[in-house]
Amino acid sequence: MAAVAAEARARGWRIVAAADVGADPPPDRVPWTALLDTETCAAVLVGAAGWSSARAEAVRTLVQSGRTLLLAQPLELSMVWAFELDMIARDSAARLVPALADRLHPVVAALKAQVEAAAAGSCPLGPLESIRLERVMADRSRDAVLTALSRDVDIVRVLVGDPARVATLGAGDPDSAWPTLAVGLTGPDRAPARWQVAAGAPAGLRITLHHTRGPVDVFAPDGTDTWTASASLPQPGPFDRAGVLVDHLERVLDGGDAPAADVPPATWTDAARALEIAETVPRSLARGRAIDLHHEEFSELGTFKGTMASLGCGIVLLALLIVVVATLLAGISREVGWEFGKALANAWPVVVLGALVAFLGLQVLPLLVGPQRPPPGPGAAP
Repeated sequence: MAAVAAEARARGWRIVAAADVGADPPPDRVPWTALLDTETCAAVLVGAAGWSSARAEAVRTLVQSGRTLLLAQPLELSMVWAFELDMIARDSAARLVPALADRLHPVVAALKAQVEAAAAGSCPLGPLESIRLERVMADRSRDAVLTALSRDVDIVRVLVGDPARVATLGAGDPDSAWPTLAVGLTGPDRAPARWQVAAGAPAGLRITLHHTRGPVDVFAPDGTDTWTASASLPQPGPFDRAGVLVDHLERVLDGGDAPAADVPPATWTDAARALEIAETVPRSLARGRAIDLHHEEFSELGTFKGTMASLGCGIVLLALLIVVVATLLAGISREVGWEFGKALANAWPVVVLGALVAFLGLQVLPLLVGPQRPPPGPGAAP
């Protein structure tokens, strides 16, 4: 995020306020609540260094206030938190721009075109058999691996779409599986992708498309924008990640559409879906089996329907329990001559009927609140 701020300043932007920036703050440091005022600044840059629960709450409040934010990825390895921001942004019209610049590299567009050509049967290298992504990294701890996966899986989604199933391969002990973790991402109508952690140098991401007549290889080293690619791909020129993000942020602030391209800029939903896949990996490791992804559309209406479905099941189970208890109470009351107990036992149909009527009445709440809001326009959170 520091590189984005430096690029923005080089273009004439001004950093007018800084909040929650560490132990050595600049002179213009202010409380983060000052950023709620649209007169203070046009956009807020959110970095991942020093991330805390207090900053997570600040970001949530900024989204509720409808601000424009450029957010480093990932900030928090939580699918729930990411989709919560997405739902809030739908209501507040906040514009969330995830810092996922690698998908906009021309080499990624070339890889995507080759994948599509292979699917159409027009690729000179033949059909695509598999995609392999090898993440070379020094720190192979759990959090570092999941952080890298949540960024790299965005490229997988660009190349072959959303995977339908996630499977993991690692050491028998889930706690020690991270240094050699391998993740399989598969779907019913696309080539399988495999993401794997590896040791070595230089650190970076190697992407290999395995065709029947040979592979296509790309290496994206960390710390530099210079990528290398196989001879069958256009040789990449300079690529400025920070400049690409600032370009996109300027378009979002101006309310303009992104230029037509094979690979569009990432939306916050893209970032949330990537976090969803990364969050699935620990569960797959712990269970020792593949996990299916359903890719639900998270919204207030969807959450309401899910809550009502759970509540309906609970009411059915409670009604059965009331029938059993009422039957026992009626029998005991007849034996001991307890009139009040008889009255309670005879009242169970009214209790169950009242609960069912109240439950059915709740179903009209979405009609009273109004139809679901349409998604915001271009550049906004989808």
